[in-house]
Amino acid sequence: MLFRSQQAAEFDRRLAESRSDAERRYREMERLIVAANRAVDGLTTRWGRFVEELVRPAVIKLFKAKGIELKHTFLRASDEAGTMEIDILGVNSTDVVLVECKSRLSRDDVDEFLQKLPHFKSAFPEFATYRIYGCVAGIEIDHGVDRRAYQKGLFVIKPSGDTVAIINDDNFSPKTW
Repeated sequence: MLFRSQQAAEFDRRLAESRSDAERRYREMERLIVAANRAVDGLTTRWGRFVEELVRPAVIKLFKAKGIELKHTFLRASDEAGTMEIDILGVNSTDVVLVECKSRLSRDDVDEFLQKLPHFKSAFPEFATYRIYGCVAGIEIDHGVDRRAYQKGLFVIKPSGDTVAIINDDNFSPKTW
């Protein structure tokens, strides 16, 4: 009986060690996942900023060619409540162009932006009387997404040579919000 008791005690000790080791490994794995997520978020943010910085200098010239003479652009415009952020906001005395920039533009990105547009004037009441145009920009654009954006009345910007270009043709009729 004493032998069985010693075996049970040894089993309990090993089980406790295994649990402790598993908990330690689990905590380490959680720490690594958090660090990896932070690194990916940082990389994504930097890549997104790169796209914004690539597109912003061209916005005034690109939209002038489309008949919208913007005077100023603002990067990462936010409303007072912090409920809406616009990557690039181009403005003149009657028009506002909202540009959503993505390194890889997907259908979901276009759909989310389309949901955001109707709320812009309430988030930015100083532009309540302005015509609002939407534009999406992407370094890489998923198949068919540029066509979908075009059909929904959005301008589409993508890389062209050393810079970027609006790819909408002369038949395009932009939607205003």
